[in-house]
Amino acid sequence: MSAESPTSPSSKTSRKRRQKGSNEPKSRIKAPSEPQATRSKIRQVMKTDRFKASALLAGFGLFLLAVSQSFPHDYGFAELGALFTFSVYDLVLAMLGIAVACAMMDRAKQFVITIGTFTGVLAVMLLFFDPIFNTIRDSALGNVLYLIAPVAVAITGASLWLSGKWRDRGILASVIIVAFSFSLFLGLDDFGVGIPVFAMSSVLSALWIILAPAFLLRCFKGEWLKIPSRILGSWLLVIAIIVTVSLYVPLPIKTQPGTDLGQPNLSVDGEDPGLDDPAYQDKGAYGTMNSDGPIPDFLKEDPDTEAKPDPNAPSVFDGLKTPKIGG
Repeated sequence: MSAESPTSPSSKTSRKRRQKGSNEPKSRIKAPSEPQATRSKIRQVMKTDRFKASALLAGFGLFLLAVSQSFPHDYGFAELGALFTFSVYDLVLAMLGIAVACAMMDRAKQFVITIGTFTGVLAVMLLFFDPIFNTIRDSALGNVLYLIAPVAVAITGASLWLSGKWRDRGILASVIIVAFSFSLFLGLDDFGVGIPVFAMSSVLSALWIILAPAFLLRCFKGEWLKIPSRILGSWLLVIAIIVTVSLYVPLPIKTQPGTDLGQPNLSVDGEDPGLDDPAYQDKGAYGTMNSDGPIPDFLKEDPDTEAKPDPNAPSVFDGLKTPKIGG
């Protein structure tokens, strides 16, 4: 028998079969699905030291907050200052928006600049609060100070709808206004800048509200944050509108039927007649005895049937007398 030529049709067919057999196991290997890859990536991130440190910071603050609210006790100034930050709810929501924007920043340098600006504005305002506030109050801005908090919330919400460098610039502007507004709330409080521990704990609480979510979300930084950030931005815009409208629309005064809230009845010489006027006297259910109207029959005294007191009747205080000793 002659040897098979390498160029013969049978040799080409056998070569193709060998290639097909070698490629067949590779084609049967399935690539991991997208949910599995996502879960695997999340597990890898959670094993890093960066995530553990961020989770420790967030958990430590939540633990202190839970302990503070779990049982009644006497609050110290440091604890009151930390809780005071949460009472300014609209600015707290703006701080959460700043945290999401910080998590989406491409450069860590921009993150540091944003947090440094927030801390710097608070430090300057609280250290020199009295002269700065007096200057602001005497200026045109003093008439619209109540609008600063809604404006800060609105700018934060609008900045979350931007992208890239424009979002970073908008957040930097909102950080300045949020810090300025928060310093006004803190400085005008009864404790405020007068007690350094109170002010310091309030500033640390505000920084925790921004840094804890920012560090956690920055570990999972990606395009998936764009839609949640815009949803949060929409909420902030709506909240800013509601707060602004509530400042201009007066609350209705609930009064009892028949209550006259008009001007007092002044006499001719411009003086209030006071309670001597019969119109201001309480006549009760049947009228006063000093009124000119008729007295009801059952209130009239009958001299024939009126019972006269007995002078020999025992006194009600006889039983209260101390008995004589030895008597």
